[in-house]
Amino acid sequence: MTADTIYLATIWFIPVIIAITFHEAAHGFVAHRLGDDTASRLGRISLNPLKHIDPFGTILLPGMLLLLHAPFLFGYAKPVPVNFRALHNPRRDMVLVAAAGPAMNLGLAVAAALTFHIVDFLPATSAQWLAENLKNALIVNVVLAVFNLFPLPPLDGGRILVGILPTAVAAPVARLEPYGMVILIGLLILLPMLGAQFGVDLGIVSRILAVSTRAVIEVVLLATGNT
Repeated sequence: MTADTIYLATIWFIPVIIAITFHEAAHGFVAHRLGDDTASRLGRISLNPLKHIDPFGTILLPGMLLLLHAPFLFGYAKPVPVNFRALHNPRRDMVLVAAAGPAMNLGLAVAAALTFHIVDFLPATSAQWLAENLKNALIVNVVLAVFNLFPLPPLDGGRILVGILPTAVAAPVARLEPYGMVILIGLLILLPMLGAQFGVDLGIVSRILAVSTRAVIEVVLLATGNT
């Protein structure tokens, strides 16, 4: 393994692992505070990345998307188990537990952007490495937040949607959960590939996510004085 490969791995691996770990731990922490100790009993309120990494969703899927030059990169970790019936107020608290992960990622993105301000005070070599990590941390955390807020179960946005919709509408949306990841892969990968065969652009979902991600990054940079 060359020095360039090692360097590239460190500036991406560290931000990705931190983003995923804090995202999942946030779900477990909020669930515990709201009455469900399932994640706590299983050791999932942890900053140990090994507790949260899913071999396929965290490593293989993003790697395959990179190799395929997919228009939008995504992946997932092992979901934190939550017994929604154990929550103090199941419908309301389901929304809060689901929102905790994306909120944590947005907080990490803001923290990374704020830390840019100390880069100039470091030695040149250290400054470059830290700046690359912070830039990637900003991107990774915003991508993770935006992607997880997509309104389709089992993503956080889907569970938020189920929690705020009237019961009659929420029930059919909730029933999509077992098929959610298959639907996403179809929308983000298979549909655009199919459209390309016929000269039709069917990557609208990828574009919406990409535009949303860029907009959030711009807001974070503006809010933290990095423009």
